[in-house]
Amino acid sequence: MFKQKIYALLCFSLLCVSALAQQKKQISLEDIWARRTFSAESVSGVNWLKTGRFYTSQEAEGIVKYDIATGKALETLVKAADLVPEGQSKPIDIDEYTFSADENKVLISTASEPLYRRSSKEENYVYDLKTKKLQKLSAGGKQSYATFSPDGSKVAFVRSNNVFWVDLATGKEQAVTTNGEFNNIINGACDWVYEEEFSFAKAFFWSPDNQKIAFYSFNESQVPQYNMTMWGKLYPEDYRYKYPKAGEANSAVQVAVYHLSNQKTQWVEVGAEKDQYIARVQWTKDANTLSLQRLNRLQNHLEILHADATTGKIKVVLDEKSETYIDITDDLTYLKDGKYFIFSTEKSGYKHLYLYDMNGKQQNAITAGNWEVDEIVAINEAAKTVYFTSTESSSLQRQLYSVSFAGKNKKQLTQAAGTHKINMSADFSCFLDYHTTANTPLKVSLCEANGKVLRVLKDNQKLRETLASYQISPQEFFTIKTPDGQELNASMIKPANFDASRKYPVFMHLYGGPGSQTVKDDWGGTNFLWHQLLAQKGYIIVIVDNRGTGGKGEKFKKATYANLGKYETQDQIDAAKHLSTLPFVDGSRIGIWGWSFGGYMSSLCITQGADYFKLAIAVAPVTNWRYYDSIYTERYLRTPQENAKGYDENSPVTHASKLKGKYLLVHGTGDDNVHFQNAVAMQDALIKAGKQFDSFYYPNRNHGIYGGNTRLHLYQMMTDFVTQNL
Repeated sequence: MFKQKIYALLCFSLLCVSALAQQKKQISLEDIWARRTFSAESVSGVNWLKTGRFYTSQEAEGIVKYDIATGKALETLVKAADLVPEGQSKPIDIDEYTFSADENKVLISTASEPLYRRSSKEENYVYDLKTKKLQKLSAGGKQSYATFSPDGSKVAFVRSNNVFWVDLATGKEQAVTTNGEFNNIINGACDWVYEEEFSFAKAFFWSPDNQKIAFYSFNESQVPQYNMTMWGKLYPEDYRYKYPKAGEANSAVQVAVYHLSNQKTQWVEVGAEKDQYIARVQWTKDANTLSLQRLNRLQNHLEILHADATTGKIKVVLDEKSETYIDITDDLTYLKDGKYFIFSTEKSGYKHLYLYDMNGKQQNAITAGNWEVDEIVAINEAAKTVYFTSTESSSLQRQLYSVSFAGKNKKQLTQAAGTHKINMSADFSCFLDYHTTANTPLKVSLCEANGKVLRVLKDNQKLRETLASYQISPQEFFTIKTPDGQELNASMIKPANFDASRKYPVFMHLYGGPGSQTVKDDWGGTNFLWHQLLAQKGYIIVIVDNRGTGGKGEKFKKATYANLGKYETQDQIDAAKHLSTLPFVDGSRIGIWGWSFGGYMSSLCITQGADYFKLAIAVAPVTNWRYYDSIYTERYLRTPQENAKGYDENSPVTHASKLKGKYLLVHGTGDDNVHFQNAVAMQDALIKAGKQFDSFYYPNRNHGIYGGNTRLHLYQMMTDFVTQNL
């Protein structure tokens, strides 16, 4: 009788749990893409003031100064009512703003127009905090990359491919260059491929003494043009721009130093080799010494150069070679004493920091171990301390550490598992910790420099409560060991009502590109929520990071060199094979999807792995690396002329005839990055092979395929494709 009561009570409890689960709301696409139900709050637009306990933020009333310890607004430094230009009746809208070094002036950009990934043009104004006067920077048309001189007395900018500077005291505008021309000569700004692949767009730099401007000059005349048709008008328009595909001519790049005192330009002797890259330019602490990072075209030989700004003469300070490729970072930091610099390399097999003297002689390793430095957060020269994030605790996580220049007294400053992104104050007294995990959204905390939490600024409690009211399944981490001994990081989301005695279809997601990571203990945003929606519909979601991805050292990352796509595809196929052996997986119903490099990978999986994947979705994929840009592609494959086999053997176009399952190919016709040409080539190959497939194009949309209703439309289409075919 007692056992019967216990059994009845247990059954009742299980029914209650089941009923509770059924009461949870189901995620909809409208929740994700229309209503923004799951939007997270953050602390954004933080401009630290010199005294680190204060920061400014843009508000409706203007630019407001906050006490970061209390979170209270102290004063409105720039009132919106004061931002009314002469002859106008309404204040300008603030798109971005920066303070001069002395914090007496504010440079405000407005009416911004995006160009490519990192570039834009806008109108700029200077607001004087003392006089309360608003000054338009230039009447000659919109500008790009407007930047204060170190003393705040001048501003330089780019317009129409030329560099200019303005004396703020007189308002006088002076041209530094005059030969700029669209699709021919670019001064002070990057060409398309530098902007995309070396990750910067502003290509001019004030000297520490305010008297010189170093700038890049790109001669694009020999670079082939790419043509995009822009649809919508009665007669569609062509947009032509310079885009060097793999193996084709690059811009000829020069670096110059303009001297304000005599208006003379001194060209830097960057070397006789014209087919090379100047991947970085910055001033040292010496106002007459310019630093350049020179790469050969194959990107396996890096030199740090020091140039005399007066004569243009250079000397090689540091020389590094690799059998594969060398990644460019922003880690090179010249110390104020003028005697040393800090730089990162992978020469130990893992990315670590080193201290060098100004002649390039290594003094000591600052960090060491079988883990990677992820990012330099800040360098406190007075305390001889470097703050950095790394993978030391786990390749899936990022924690904050401090260490002395001598490589001693390393301390872990953040403790909570997950991913920590850090914004440190200018005086190093405190930092903002943007912390997430795979299953918890953003929390922003103010911490002392030693890691002690002073207070939580945003905990997204409302979002956490919203998530708790929906049917959300936890993301679980595991590893997959391949037949050839590779250990791959992986994650899994199971349906909320998971029953181990059932067999479920699996839908895999990947990116897989060099140095990337998709499997991380980090909040996954909209894709995570879409994957939850699919889990609600009975799919298991799996993500696997193949060879070539980051966080696990140079050997793992660079294993794919010269054979991009080969080992990555094999790893994903082996992962699918492994998943099919699990008792709760239906091995005949495994699908995969990805975007960009992920779309390239999903296309290879559904062709080369046709026996293991029933379905694939490829969004904006590269389908032939011959169509992609020179810097990225040649870094990993060398040129097509040198490595035709590496290009062709791992091209989805080559394997189109192997398609068996359902395949959806999606692309934007206005994609300036991965051209629509890739989709056309893949479709043509599939048609020639007699293969049926689904495809969709988004008119004039770029690589991100967004704007208005676009994302909702895209994810509805992908959801329908999965539920109808997998």
